[in-house]
Amino acid sequence: MTVPAQESPPTSLAERAYGAIQDKLIMLEIPPMAPVDELALVEALEVGRTPVREALKRLEVDRLVVSYPRRGTFATAVDITDLAYVSEIRVALEPLAARRAAEGAGGASLREGLAELAEATAGLDVAALSRDELMRWDMRVHRSIYRAAGNPHLEDTLVRYDNLATRIFCLFLDRMPGFDRHVGEHVGLLRAIADGDGELAATLAHEHVVGFEKAIRAVT
Repeated sequence: MTVPAQESPPTSLAERAYGAIQDKLIMLEIPPMAPVDELALVEALEVGRTPVREALKRLEVDRLVVSYPRRGTFATAVDITDLAYVSEIRVALEPLAARRAAEGAGGASLREGLAELAEATAGLDVAALSRDELMRWDMRVHRSIYRAAGNPHLEDTLVRYDNLATRIFCLFLDRMPGFDRHVGEHVGLLRAIADGDGELAATLAHEHVVGFEKAIRAVT
């Protein structure tokens, strides 16, 4: 089974560069603390240096890269101490997004899409998926919920912190057992939202974030 299609591709060169470099950082293709080679990115993405530099400025705001005068730009570290800070924000906002999505704040069509995504997720053969496929599916589920919450500011905030959480997830995934359970939690959450049960959706979202932090700490 393939991962559901992402949103429409960005149109501007700067947006395209931002999305591509962000993906490399989240999926650890550019490892934590590694230097970011601007020239290599220009060649790989087939864009000019200006779009790449604009993208890197945005990614610094996202805390995915850090720039030092006369030293260059580096991918930020994946520090387990950051997990508590990221989780503190997600545990407050993910239930809010799930509740709003269940209440139809983003529109009926988006909620219907979550019902379809729930069934697609339930049918996954988790063992057959690569690490990247698992991570991209995980991000797809979360971003679909954020979009269905119908609040662009909430969506932007949650995407930023989910990106940071995903980097941590990628780093420790190979040590974590029971990914089937993690996927199953997605199914229950998506179905609660699709059924319009805001209270249950909020509870499941809270448990999902708390469970993620506990699972990471258990292998570190």
